[in-house]
This record gives sequence, C-alpha cells and structure tokens, in this order.
Amino acid sequence: MIISMYKVICITNRHLCHGDFFKKIEQLASNGADKIILREKDLSEDEYRELAKAVMKICRAYSTPCILHSFPDVALKLGVGGLHLPLHILRNLSDEKRTKLITELPLLGASCHSADEAREAEALGCNYIIAGHIFETECKHGLQGRGLEFLKEVSEVVQIPIYAIGGITPENIGKVVDAGAKGACVMSGLMQAKNVDTYLNLLKFGGHKDEIYRG
Repeated sequence: MIISMYKVICITNRHLCHGDFFKKIEQLASNGADKIILREKDLSEDEYRELAKAVMKICRAYSTPCILHSFPDVALKLGVGGLHLPLHILRNLSDEKRTKLITELPLLGASCHSADEAREAEALGCNYIIAGHIFETECKHGLQGRGLEFLKEVSEVVQIPIYAIGGITPENIGKVVDAGAKGACVMSGLMQAKNVDTYLNLLKFGGHKDEIYRG
C-alpha cells in the first residue's frame, strides 16, 4: 500500500474546468483526492441540490468523501459527508440548525482569514478549517497572500485540523504542512490539469513521486 505524504482536498469550480466536469470529478475521486468540496456558488439552492446528487454518486463509487458548500439544508437532506460554510453564514445560523449540522454530519468546516476567525470557527463547532489565502493565486490576482507566518499563527490557536488554500503547488505544499497545516486545498490547478492523475500525485508527494512511503 502506498501512503501519500500530503492530504489534498479538491475544491471545484466548473467554470475553470478543462473538459467535462463530471469526468473531472471521477478522475479526482478515482485517483486519490482525499476529499472533494463542491463549491459552485453561482447556483440556486435547487440547482445546487441536483448537481450535488450527481457528484455525490460519483464520489460514493470511489469512497471519496464529498463535502457540500453553502447550503445547510441540502447537506442535511442528502446525508452528505460534510458541509463547508463561509464563516459569516455559520455564525448567523440558529443554535438549533448548527447543532443539527454538528450532530448529523461527519464534517463541518469554515473558511478563516485570521487567527480570531479560526478560534471562532472552532468554538462554533467546526472540526476543521480552511485558512488562506497563503500565496498569491490567479483566483485572487494582485492580492498578496497572507503567508506562512499567518498559517503558523492559526495553527497555534486551534486544535482542529487546518487546510491551507491559495496558490498551493507541488513545489510549496510541503511548506504549508511544515507551517502547521494538515494538508492543502487546490482549485484551479486540479480543475485545469490536463492529466489529473499526474498532477494530483505530484501534490500528494510534494513533487517527488519517487519519495513515497510504503506500509
């Protein structure tokens, strides 16, 4: 059994996707993405629900956890593997709804951009957070990344796993893990990869496919 060095979560964006979106999801799920977050923020709740059903079906075929985004009621209805929320949505949920999410879903996460936000997310019941953006990225072109020191600061104030986001590549994924992250989230690199298998493995092994652990 080959065990990768780093955890990689794919965050979807069908508008960035090169080729068929559902084929891309299957490639990610079948080639070892640790989780897939279905982040399609331009859809209505009904449109998102139908897309989620199709994506979840693919993920289940390969036992890859699918985490939904933004729509708590959709996640609860479909019985998905988890839900990721912008922090402002999470903090504005009723105590009853938040308790239901914590109780019924295996994973609840939030996006955080400061140490204070990370503390708040943990206090609100999250069992992981996404922190960023770390490096400058095309998705936020011209906006300077918060850097590795920011990531270290966040890792010192929470006990839950942190996944770094923003400009993560095979060449720098090791740096974010060294700074305290459990792994990394990647959007454009995976959505646009011509060879998903190769790029995903380069991420999971830090660009060194010969440096693998066997157990």
